[in-house]
Amino acid sequence: MILANPEQVKALRGKKTDRKDCRWLAGLLRHGLVQPSFIPPRDIRELRDLTRRRRTLLQNGTQERNRIQKVLEDANVKIGNVLSDVFGMSGQAMLEALLENKLSTEQVADLARGSLRRKIPQIVEALEGHRMSEHHRLLIRQAFKHMQFIEEMIEELDKQIQEKLAPYQKQVELACTIPGIGSDAAASILAEIGMDMSDNGPFASCHHLASWAGVCPGNNSSAGKRKSGKIRKGNRWLKATMTQTAWAGAAKKNSAFQFRYQRLKARRGVKRATIAVAHAQLITLYWVLRNGAPYQQQRQDLERQQRESLIRHHLHRLARLGHTS
Repeated sequence: MILANPEQVKALRGKKTDRKDCRWLAGLLRHGLVQPSFIPPRDIRELRDLTRRRRTLLQNGTQERNRIQKVLEDANVKIGNVLSDVFGMSGQAMLEALLENKLSTEQVADLARGSLRRKIPQIVEALEGHRMSEHHRLLIRQAFKHMQFIEEMIEELDKQIQEKLAPYQKQVELACTIPGIGSDAAASILAEIGMDMSDNGPFASCHHLASWAGVCPGNNSSAGKRKSGKIRKGNRWLKATMTQTAWAGAAKKNSAFQFRYQRLKARRGVKRATIAVAHAQLITLYWVLRNGAPYQQQRQDLERQQRESLIRHHLHRLARLGHTS
């Protein structure tokens, strides 16, 4: 048996191959000479289709909201400059009143609720002189209908996702113990990586999982010089979800992920600090699933790390000021 040349296999994978090459690669795979790709079980693949579909619909809903904002700007309706959420309860009521075109500007502004009532003068100013025509109203109505249809489809998908996750409620609950990871994010992550993190699973270690997901720094050095550490492409669906959970984890007060983010942001930038938090969360999730135990933050270790970091920072500042002792 002739062993496979890694460079030759890599070259064949990167370009179109004829039937003979495909048969050769299939033979190598049957004899265990080529590492197979990660193909999860059928139920996980179906869950993956549902979560990806849900994410696509959420993106479509965001696009429709942006289209409505564009139409409002074209009609000189500037309530987006006053309201933090145009599609909240107050904003929705104002938009419906503008579509009906039966109320005056002051009456439309009076639909504000809660703390927004303090901004009624600014809302009146934002609505005065608007040029909303029937053309604009038609576009907004159609966008609203599409958004409602998207919400109905998302609700249907949520029910299907919950049914698929019924046998894996323990894994979902374990994932939700990690700061920054909610139930929706847990479903999306588990649908991509699967549930098996054992020795016989698809990932040999937590670092293999992070590399496969594309959230670990590149290792590119030559002659003792470290070159670009750009991350690889990886799984784009998983990477997008992990980026969102990284932001949520970085905003979690008194968490290890917030400490990591703040520590790296100053010297590595926001983007790299976010990827570092996503990397740490995925590593943590691997061990949580592998051990079957919920995440528990080591408070003493976190306080010790914060204390050591502050000591290093102030010693460095003192050295720059010329203090030597």
